[in-house]
Amino acid sequence: MPLHFTEGQRVTVPIGAKELPTPPHSWVERVYNITYWEKANKGGHFAAMENPKLFADHLNHFFHSLSV
Repeated sequence: MPLHFTEGQRVTVPIGAKELPTPPHSWVERVYNITYWEKANKGGHFAAMENPKLFADHLNHFFHSLSV
């Protein structure tokens, strides 16, 4: 079921996750409070298992962005 947002509606919870396929950043930021957006240069469908250090680094950066 696709998400549908009405004019001016936003999700205010900070997000930092990224899944494929991903719409353009400009579309996502219209309704989501993006605090961290990073493209991984490695990894496939199971990127967290394929490159756990990179995944952990991204999580760390996301949570650090919440405290700044």
